[in-house]
Amino acid sequence: MQFPESWLREFCNPPITTQELADLLTMSGMEVEELRPVAPPFRQVVVAEVKAVERHPNADRLNVCHVDAGTGTLLNIVCGAPNVAVGIKVPCAMVGAVLPAADDAAPDAPPFEIKLGQLRGVESQGMLCSARELKLSEDHGGLLLLAPDAPVGEDIRKHLRLDDTLFTLKLTPNLGHALSVFGIAREVAALTGVPLLAPPHQAMVPAIDDRLPVKVEAADLCGRFSGRIVRGVNTQAKTPAWMVDRLARCGQRSVSPLVDISNYVMFEFGQPSHIFDLDKIDGGLHVRWARAGETLKLLNGNTVTLDEQVGIIADDEAVESLAGIMGGDATAVSDETRNIYIEAAFWWPEAVAGRSRRFNFTTDAGHRFERGVDPARTVQMIERISRLVVEVCGGEVGPIDDQTLSLPERAAVDMRVARAAKVIGMPVSAEQCRSVMNRLGLQFTASSGEQGEVLHVTPPSWRFDLQIEEDLIEEVIRVLGFSTLPDTAPQAALMPLVRSESRRDVHALRRAVAGLGYLETINFSFVEARWENELAGNADPIRVLNPIASQLAVMRSSLLGSLVQVLRTNLARKAPRVRVFEVGRVYERDAAVIDGPTQVAGIRQTMRLAGLAHGLAAAEQWGERSRGVDFFDVKGDIEALLAPKRARFVAASHPALHPGRSARIYVDDRFVGFVGELHPRWRQGYELPSAPVLFELELAELQALDLPRFVPLPRQQSIRRDLALITPDSVSHDELLDALRAAPSPLLRSVQLFDVYKPAAGGAELAAGERSMAVHLELRDDNATLTEDKIEAALTLILEHVRSRLGVRLRS
Repeated sequence: MQFPESWLREFCNPPITTQELADLLTMSGMEVEELRPVAPPFRQVVVAEVKAVERHPNADRLNVCHVDAGTGTLLNIVCGAPNVAVGIKVPCAMVGAVLPAADDAAPDAPPFEIKLGQLRGVESQGMLCSARELKLSEDHGGLLLLAPDAPVGEDIRKHLRLDDTLFTLKLTPNLGHALSVFGIAREVAALTGVPLLAPPHQAMVPAIDDRLPVKVEAADLCGRFSGRIVRGVNTQAKTPAWMVDRLARCGQRSVSPLVDISNYVMFEFGQPSHIFDLDKIDGGLHVRWARAGETLKLLNGNTVTLDEQVGIIADDEAVESLAGIMGGDATAVSDETRNIYIEAAFWWPEAVAGRSRRFNFTTDAGHRFERGVDPARTVQMIERISRLVVEVCGGEVGPIDDQTLSLPERAAVDMRVARAAKVIGMPVSAEQCRSVMNRLGLQFTASSGEQGEVLHVTPPSWRFDLQIEEDLIEEVIRVLGFSTLPDTAPQAALMPLVRSESRRDVHALRRAVAGLGYLETINFSFVEARWENELAGNADPIRVLNPIASQLAVMRSSLLGSLVQVLRTNLARKAPRVRVFEVGRVYERDAAVIDGPTQVAGIRQTMRLAGLAHGLAAAEQWGERSRGVDFFDVKGDIEALLAPKRARFVAASHPALHPGRSARIYVDDRFVGFVGELHPRWRQGYELPSAPVLFELELAELQALDLPRFVPLPRQQSIRRDLALITPDSVSHDELLDALRAAPSPLLRSVQLFDVYKPAAGGAELAAGERSMAVHLELRDDNATLTEDKIEAALTLILEHVRSRLGVRLRS
C-alpha cells in the first residue's frame, strides 16, 4: 500500500514528524517498508509562461523563447524541446538554480547548477525543464506542461506539492481495513487521539429517473449491490491534475477520467467499484455464479474460461465482469461512451479469495475484497463517485438502486480485562480498555462477574479481523503502545528436560554422519514425478495441489531422487568427489493414519536419513592409491552409524539400485533401510559418469539405543581357537556366523570371520561349489580356568552343531 503523506494528513494531521509517523505506524502493526521523497532536492525552479518562440538563428533544432518567470522582465531561454509553444506554462530553472544530477552521472556527482551562458551565440538566461530533468518521472518527451491557471513565478515545489513523502506499507492479510488512505488515517486517529476529519458524503439529487434492472441470484456471492445510472457524460474530458498526481503517488497511472475516478475512490476509501458503458449492456444485470464453459474477455485482454466456483456479473446475453476482480472488455467505457452505470458491491471474501490467482493475475480490487470491504459504505461510495464524475465529466444522475441481501453477522466478542493483563504481561485497567475501544470506534457494553470486568465488543462493519478475545487484546496493547511494556525478565519456572539415554538426538546423528566425511544438504519435499516413478517405484505419488513449479508436482516417498539431483548439480560444477546426506521427511499413502495435530489422514510422514557417495573413496594423497568408492565403503559407514548395534545385510532388489550390488539392512530382525549401487539404467538415464552408492535408513531406528548394562570384568583368561570350515557356496557369511553363535556351548563368547579361500580350479579337499571360511572363536569360562579337555569338548559341540545345521566340515 503506497500513498503520499499529504493525503493522509488531510484526514488526520497529528503534530508529529514524518519519521515519528512512520515509527508509530510500524509499532502499531502496519510496517512502513519504505519512506522516500516525492522529488529529489532542487531549488529556484518556478512556474513560467512562454510568451514568444523564435527559431534559433544558428541551429535548426533549437528555439529562442521569451519567458515570463515573474521577475518583471522577459527572459531569453534557448530550448530544444519539441513541445515548446506560445502560451504554455512550464517549470523554469533560474540562473543559480540547483538541479539533480543527470541520470548518466556518477553516483557521487554534485548537483547540476544553472549558469548564465550562450548556446550557439545566443544568450540563455535559464532552462525550461522536463519531468525527467526534475526527476519527477521518466518522461523525457518534452517539457513538463503545467495547468493553465498555474501562478507565474510560484515555486514549483509549492505548486506541485513536491515537499511530500511517499509511504509504502507492508500490510498483513488481517489488515484489510487499512488498504485505503482513510483507513490508515482512522488508525492514526485512534493511535494519537487526533480527530478524524471525514469528508461529508452529501446525497446528489437525481435529475433523471432511469434505473437498470439488477437481479442478485446468489446471496452467498454478493451480500449487497448498489448502482446508479449517469447519462450525458463527456469521457473525453481531462482528469484533473490533482487527481492524476495523487494516483501517481499511489503507484497508479492515469488511464481515462472515469477509470481514474474509480481508482481514486478505491485508494481514498478502500471501496473498489466498476463503471459499465450502459449502452453496451443487453437488458439488465444478473449477479450469479458462472456456469461451466462460459467465457469472458477481460479488460487486460485475456479470455478466461469459467466454472461454477467463479462469481460473475452478466447481462441478458453474456458474461460482462468477474465479480470483485475485473471488468469485461465488452462493456468497458471508451471515448465514445455517453451513458454509464456505476456499481459498488459487497462481495463475500470467501467468494473472491483465490479466484484471480486461478487465472494467473491479481488486481487491487480482488486484493481488497479477499480481505473484506466495508459493506455499510457502498451507497456512500456511489455518491462520492457520482459527484466526481459530474464535476469532471458532467452528466445527469439517476436514483441509487441498493439491494441488501445478506451481510456479515458481527457477533459480540468478549474480552476479560484480567485476561488482557495476563496476556499482555503488564497491568491494564478496565478504564484503559474502554478508552481503547472508544478510540477505535468499537461499540461495547461492560459487565462484572467472578473474573472481573468483561467488555462485550461488537466489531464494526469495516473490521473483519476481530473474531476472538485475543484479537481485542492485541488492539489494546497496539493502541496503548508496545513501548509501554515494561522491561522485565521472564519469570516462568524453567524445568530442564532430560533426554532419554535410549534415544539418540538427531543433531548427534548429523554430527556422526558429518564425521564420516558427508556434507549435509537440504532439499524440497516436493520433487519430480519421474524421480518417484524410477527411483522409488511409486506409480501413484501424492500430488501437490499448487506446485511452485510444474516439475515439482509430487511429494517424495524417498530421499534418493533429491540426492541424485544434488550429485548432478555438483558434477556440473566439476566436483571430483561427492559425499552428501540428508535428514528429511517422506510421504507415503497409509489408510491407517488418522488426522491429528502433526499428521494428515491417509498419509504417513516418516523421517529418514539418506546418503550418497560418488568419486574417490578418499581424497587424493601420497600414502594411499586412488580408487573409486564401492559398496563396502558405504557399508562400513552404515555399520559405524548403527554401532553398537550389529547390522545384518541381506541381498535384495530395489527399484533404484543395481540388482546384484544392493542389500536390505536389518537390526535385530527389524528392517531399517537399504544400501546399494545405483542401477546402470538410471546411471545412464541421469547422465552420470559412474554409479554412486546410496543408502536410506529409518531415522527412528538410528535414534534408538540400548541402555548400557553393567558387566563385570572377566576374572578368567579367554582362549582363542581358529577353525577352517569347508562350506557349500550357498552358505553365506551371516548364516555361518549365526549358526556358530547359536551353538549350545556356554564357553563361546564371540565369533569373527578372518579368511575366505576358494581355489581357482578346486583342490584336494574342496570340491566344486565349495569354499573354505576361517573363523576366530573366543572361549572363556567365567568360573574356572579352561583346560584342554573343556576346550576340545566345546569345539566338538560347536562343530557338531554347525555340521548338522549347515552341512559344513572341518578342513584338515
